Amino acid sequence: MMHSVPKTMTAVLLTGHGGLEKLVYSRDVPVPAPAAGEVLIKVTACGMNNTDVWVREGAYGTEDDPSAVSTWRRHGNTLTFPRIQGTDTVGHIVAVGEGVDRARTGERVMVDFSIYNRDDDSLADIDYMGHGRDGGYAEYMALPAENAHVVATDLTDVELATFCCAYLTGERMLERARLAAGETVLVTGASGGVGSAIVQLARARGAVPIAVARPGKEAAMLEIGAEAVVTRGQGDLTEGVEAASGGRPIDVVADLVGGPLFNDLLKILRPEGRYTTAGAIAGPVVQLDLRTMYLKQLELHGSSQGSRADFRRLVRYIEEKKIRPLVGGIYPLSEFHRAQTDFMAKNFVGKLVVVPD
Repeated sequence: MMHSVPKTMTAVLLTGHGGLEKLVYSRDVPVPAPAAGEVLIKVTACGMNNTDVWVREGAYGTEDDPSAVSTWRRHGNTLTFPRIQGTDTVGHIVAVGEGVDRARTGERVMVDFSIYNRDDDSLADIDYMGHGRDGGYAEYMALPAENAHVVATDLTDVELATFCCAYLTGERMLERARLAAGETVLVTGASGGVGSAIVQLARARGAVPIAVARPGKEAAMLEIGAEAVVTRGQGDLTEGVEAASGGRPIDVVADLVGGPLFNDLLKILRPEGRYTTAGAIAGPVVQLDLRTMYLKQLELHGSSQGSRADFRRLVRYIEEKKIRPLVGGIYPLSEFHRAQTDFMAKNFVGKLVVVPD
């Protein structure tokens, strides 16, 4: 089927670390050819994530210098420029490489964006499409056939593109923290992509989520399944959580904010509670009183992306309708700068999705 695929395509190229000027919309990017074991998809939708912004800005720092311009991987950088970003990709297979069943042509697939680099469940050498290789902010994308998954759902392509990165990240956080049915989890940054995913994923596990969200997002949080909402920045956080929980102990904190909230979040946790994080939108460098950690027997977990098993659970949740899409806005690829500007303003709930022109 390669004869029906054009030689060039439109795409957004990340040309270096910096501001929005480093994102270049181009109409003459070569269409990739699927290598052996790969498929080529015609992209129909791609969700936007914080990682897109932070990689562009080089905002990940290093272990020696938190303010250093650096990309996502702590060990062994795989980012080269120009790079097509975009992880949450949905599309239709239009060509296959050697060794892939041609009957797969025409399938609608959701992309597992992870580059695992290992055969086991370890994420020690994890990478992702949109960083270590090109992603979905383009008309076409080549990827390993095993990462292209058919999902049995009647959701639209745009709706399906809201799940992968945010929900996979959230599921991994809850899996690492061993959140169980009947337990209570406090979710910070709950109106964002990952936070709103965690609220739903907690319910899917039979747990009780309490959301911490910015003013104006309270009703939306309750609508997607939060038991109660604490409005961020209004009053004492500890007192707010105690009132929202009705005195119920907080078993797990799923934190996406960090910054000045960090120490209060450890205080809020019950003895032997578990803290898990995959983001730090209010600041990555925090103060930790080790006495709080060891006297309360706390567990602290860092988490990023997810395993193959996490992805399979995510697909099952979608197919069983235990989680639902939250589309915060739809933008054509040619308006990518506007999409990312709106994304950084955070005046939405859920995910922004980019579609080809």
